[in-house]
Amino acid sequence: MRKSPKWLDDTVFYEIYPQSFMDSNADGIGDFVGIISKLDYIKDLGCNAIWMNPCFCSPFGDAGYDVSDYYKAAPRYGTNEDLKLLFDEAHKRGIRVLLDLVPGHTSVEHKWFRESMKAEKNAYTDRYVWTDSVWNEPRGMGCIRGISDRDGCAVVNFFSNQPALNYGFYKSDYSWQQPVDAEGPKATKEELKNIMRFWLSLGCDGFRVDMAGSLVKNDPDSLGTIALWQDVRRFLDEEFPEAAMVSEWGEPDKSLLGGFHMDFLLHFGPSHYNDLFRCAEPFFSDRGKGDAHEFVLKYLESRKKAGSDGLICIPSGNHDMDRLSRSIHGDNLKIAFAFLLSMPGAPFIYYGDEIGLRYVENIKSVEGGFNRTGSRSPMQWDSTANSGFSSASPDMLYIPQDPSPDRPTAEKQMNDDSSLYSEVKRLIRVRREHPALLNRGEIEFVYAEKNAYPLSYIRSSGDEKILVIINPSAENAEFPYKHKPGAPVYLFGEKCSFKDGVITVPSRSAGFYLL
Repeated sequence: MRKSPKWLDDTVFYEIYPQSFMDSNADGIGDFVGIISKLDYIKDLGCNAIWMNPCFCSPFGDAGYDVSDYYKAAPRYGTNEDLKLLFDEAHKRGIRVLLDLVPGHTSVEHKWFRESMKAEKNAYTDRYVWTDSVWNEPRGMGCIRGISDRDGCAVVNFFSNQPALNYGFYKSDYSWQQPVDAEGPKATKEELKNIMRFWLSLGCDGFRVDMAGSLVKNDPDSLGTIALWQDVRRFLDEEFPEAAMVSEWGEPDKSLLGGFHMDFLLHFGPSHYNDLFRCAEPFFSDRGKGDAHEFVLKYLESRKKAGSDGLICIPSGNHDMDRLSRSIHGDNLKIAFAFLLSMPGAPFIYYGDEIGLRYVENIKSVEGGFNRTGSRSPMQWDSTANSGFSSASPDMLYIPQDPSPDRPTAEKQMNDDSSLYSEVKRLIRVRREHPALLNRGEIEFVYAEKNAYPLSYIRSSGDEKILVIINPSAENAEFPYKHKPGAPVYLFGEKCSFKDGVITVPSRSAGFYLL
């Protein structure tokens, strides 16, 4: 682990799903020029960094997570020159850009895989994980077989169109399982560095890494994968020390040891993230039947593992989750953002969550989205055709938009001081005005009892201390506290009261109070 670049200290990220953000050429699919046209919107909201989902050449069997050429932008988004212009225009506005790197697998259409399928040995024979016989199906792994003259099964990471790149096996049980120091795995790792070097040299500011913990196989304690990323970290420290690395790993004790600066609390696994936002009774529902206790316990455990330099990211959502507004409604969305934007780590806002973009129900799967497709619908900008996303005919849109006549738009909410957009913008501004609320400030939970409201914690940095009190429930709540809170630096809903060592918290409220 190394100290993070200074620019991460106050970063608020905005995640862009490029095909659904802004279409500039009326083909129904978002593109780089469209993103450039909305950079001022992102800056005005208060976000100063972008995570952009995969934008490389792909047959789009999995929305771009099946890469066919790591060195070329997908033509439907634009050219490499357009992507470089996006970096340049973002930098002019003080916005950094992270690309989504998919190092664990490619598309079956990648030229590396086509070469690896050949029976004759060549430079790409060992670029992927293959068994030594078409009859030897790998245990515990998916595979594709019978697809070429090569005798063997190609291991896949997830979908059957995503063959796994070969970084070796930490423990080899069969002859076809190459060790991490074999020539094939070493060549794959060096090619990964070359890909990163190429895009960093063109101006990107780092990477969000897909399935970062999955590279070395048969690696139960992740020791091989950690060592691999440590080697990548040494390369970055030498050539691109300001590049940021964010891992989709969910285990900060491993990812940060490997050299990543940030790790996500994921919606799958043991984080209890979904207890807050996406379950039968989320904590941020006004029904008041949720529970944040287990989340807090797991968060504290993860934060301890992350250490003083590691950042834990809690996103509003992403392209793999239900939209936040599917389970949380009305003012509770504002209270949820009060939580998200007052926690340590780098916040991530999924495009459209700032206006309450809805999950679009009952639409067919698009490009491997399946149940996730409803969370990937086009951004809604204004009241013009297709909500300003595209001038194409509606039937050409990449994914159908929310058909509701009252669908939220950025334009309406930007002109309404009481809107969700305005509240998110206000929260980002308050966060930046107070060092205690920034990414590296400390946190101490004051009240996070099981099946109880409110949730309260102290954020601190230097001499500044701020007491955060969150109560999304429709009922007033109270908790013991020995000191009367000071003036609020942020308040949604009514102000809390203090009497005889007890703080009473109004329903549907969030407040940040000086101590």
